[in-house]
Amino acid sequence: MSASLPRRCAWVGNSALLAAYHDEEWGRPVHDGRALWEGLMLEGFQAGLSWVTVLKRREGFRRAFAGFDPARVARFGEGDIARLMADPGIIRCRRKIMSTIGNARAYLDMQARGEDFATFAWSMMPDGPVRNESGAVQAQSPLSQAMSRALRARGFRFVGPVIVYAWMQAMGMIIDHDPGCARHSENLPSG
Repeated sequence: MSASLPRRCAWVGNSALLAAYHDEEWGRPVHDGRALWEGLMLEGFQAGLSWVTVLKRREGFRRAFAGFDPARVARFGEGDIARLMADPGIIRCRRKIMSTIGNARAYLDMQARGEDFATFAWSMMPDGPVRNESGAVQAQSPLSQAMSRALRARGFRFVGPVIVYAWMQAMGMIIDHDPGCARHSENLPSG
């Protein structure tokens, strides 16, 4: 008799890569500013594509973008852009590449003003992660709209409310597992 498979969110489908991502990462609160920034950049690259496309290239992105070190990415110039546009290990979209470089600069500007990226992001959820209890699939929310506006005010680009909502889900700010998912009823960690 074989062990039964865990119930997962419908978006996982039959993908082993998505199943591992769902089980080990998605929706688990992240409080490290650099990791949050990396997640936001990858969500931007995902726009218009499937998440599995990004996951398959995540290590390529990490290599190409200097481990998503904002200080290094902020110094990227035209030669780096040409290198990235020729890199088959990433999604080669000039607008997304340019926004990532600009967003590294915005991240550093926040630091220079004494504003920690993780503290900023989690300040939008003063009581910790928000659970979507509706069971409805949402593309955005009033919270992701507010976060998008706050990011744009700090100089970030390619951070519309749909991208931001997906990022907030992935980083555990919004707990959004399907009602039938085994992780839906997990206890929320403290914010």
